[in-house]
Amino acid sequence: MFVIIGWAVAIGCIFGVYAMHGGNMGVIIHALPFEMLTIFGGALGAFVVNNQMKVLKAAGRGLAGCFKASKHSKARAMELLAMMFEILQKTRKEGLMSIEKDIEDPHASALFQKFPVVGNDHHVTEFVCDYLRMMVSGNLNAHEIESLMDTELDTHHHEAHGASAAIARLAGALPAFGIVAAVLGVVNTMGSVGQPPAVLGGMIGSALVGTFLGILLAYGFAEPLAGLMEQKNDEDSKELQCVKTVLLASMQGYAPQIAIEFGRKVLYSTERPTFNELEQHVKKK
Repeated sequence: MFVIIGWAVAIGCIFGVYAMHGGNMGVIIHALPFEMLTIFGGALGAFVVNNQMKVLKAAGRGLAGCFKASKHSKARAMELLAMMFEILQKTRKEGLMSIEKDIEDPHASALFQKFPVVGNDHHVTEFVCDYLRMMVSGNLNAHEIESLMDTELDTHHHEAHGASAAIARLAGALPAFGIVAAVLGVVNTMGSVGQPPAVLGGMIGSALVGTFLGILLAYGFAEPLAGLMEQKNDEDSKELQCVKTVLLASMQGYAPQIAIEFGRKVLYSTERPTFNELEQHVKKK
């Protein structure tokens, strides 16, 4: 919703002021289809050439996600920490082997399904179960697991960053394709030098619309979307960092109540529950 509102404000202000100053909207409307086709066609072709298929698919998913509200909230963070507390509490009372069936099939596990929001999130459950499985095996110490977690999180960040970086590169290319459209318009105008000044003025104006559209699409549409995608990726990574901190604190001998407090401190302030809010939520669960 905010993406649409932002675009509406930007377009309204830009074209509104242009019209208030006596600008001729007819010139822009007449040139718009041809200039947009030139700019979008060239940019889309270059975008496909510049990225692997997996990046193209990720960019498509990322762009679609920009129009959805963030799934991360204080309620989700409390549920994640409550789930981690429940898991660590069970291992503390019954031993690590007691969660073996839970981590083998989390979707059939009563423990994970008690927390449906995060328990059914594929990325979260896979990350949690993979490292719980290593803890159950008992072959790795906390430092080795921490190093492996850091490597996986770094890979996750780079992979997620690929889509937003591709859109950012597209934003950088759009002004250049706008110039290409403008140059072609000027070439077309130069081939019609014998026309009356009014006709030539309209043709030059149409050509300049290409430059205008390239800059507008780059800095009003593509680059803001790339920035939003990057922010959403950071939110996803922060959630996995929270899980990492909780598990490492548990491996170092801290009680479940203290381990989830470690994880709580990792969260962004907008999603981080207070100590009392988390304690009450855990007791309620």
